[in-house]
Amino acid sequence: MSGANSLHKQYDVLIVGAGPSGLGVGVALQTLGIERFGIVERGQIAESFRRWPREMRMITPSFNAYAFGYPDLNAIAPRTSPAFSLRTEHPSGQEYAEYLSLFAQHYELPVCTGVEVQAVEPSPTGFWVHTSRGTTQASFLVWAGGEFQCPRTPDLPGAHWGIHTAQVRSWTQVLGNQFVIIGGYESGIDAAIHLSRLGKQVTVLERSDVWEREGHDPSVSLAPFTQERLRTEVSRGNITLIAGVEATCIERVHTGYIVYDQDGNAYPTDTHPIFATGFYPSVRQIEPLFAWREDGFPLLNEYDESTITSNLFLSGPSVRHDAVIFCFIYKFRQRFAVIAHTIGERMGLDTTPLEEYRFYNMFLDDLSCCGEECVC
Repeated sequence: MSGANSLHKQYDVLIVGAGPSGLGVGVALQTLGIERFGIVERGQIAESFRRWPREMRMITPSFNAYAFGYPDLNAIAPRTSPAFSLRTEHPSGQEYAEYLSLFAQHYELPVCTGVEVQAVEPSPTGFWVHTSRGTTQASFLVWAGGEFQCPRTPDLPGAHWGIHTAQVRSWTQVLGNQFVIIGGYESGIDAAIHLSRLGKQVTVLERSDVWEREGHDPSVSLAPFTQERLRTEVSRGNITLIAGVEATCIERVHTGYIVYDQDGNAYPTDTHPIFATGFYPSVRQIEPLFAWREDGFPLLNEYDESTITSNLFLSGPSVRHDAVIFCFIYKFRQRFAVIAHTIGERMGLDTTPLEEYRFYNMFLDDLSCCGEECVC
């Protein structure tokens, strides 16, 4: 990779994070001919995916149909396909990390690994970015850090007894026979499925009835891949799904732990309760540079730019526009060209090379079609 592990003193554009959003924006910038850009990553390329539980798979399928005008749902740039590279339909985290590493190598992206961003300070010409390898300056900054390394745990008595799904490297390593999972969206149900396959008894507590909800958007309902696997495991009698429940307390007892709900109902488990309660936006590291929505996500303008700090952009699963959630790769990749187009215009560059993204990116110009029918 060109410039790999070389942190320069000055950039036109600096991208924080070498996951799918950071690398995807990088290639879009490269398409415009921008040379003085860099990507910094505190771990390895695709660090978040490398930390996934070994059994976890992408819920969106990979299928190489570019020849027919349809991009692989898990691809991050035109003319690339995890299905083609990996020969698998639902890649694991490690497999997807391999795709992203091959992607970065192929495009010779200037990724500098082992660099932790410690602070960001606006300057008259852009930003001072203070890192573990020194300070660098950038005219434009794109925050593309992953969320998996920022697990959200509930604020309830006894929460220290629980473990988050992000802390699990393999479900085979979690001891116990009776499990209680708090949270019933994708990560919670995925955990329940894998534990059931190991012959464990699992109770899932969830505020809503997400497993019964019908919808075309897996951001608010379970994906078909998850529903299909869940039906199989429920039929085996190992999984109990309980909706309308909010965990309020965890108690340590001599037989293990007890989770209590809002009505005082008790759910015993012989091992640590498991939190599948989502993640915080990693951009909270530079929280003062963004205004924030009531739901805890950054407030962005139509260019995915901070509304209070010019030339600071957000890319990745934390992007929200009104009620539209861009938390999956096939969603947030639709914003790569928006960011690149905006930066290119402000740099006075010809942005027509991004035309290739038009069939791939339905939101290149603005959010005029930003609604449920477009997003999904």
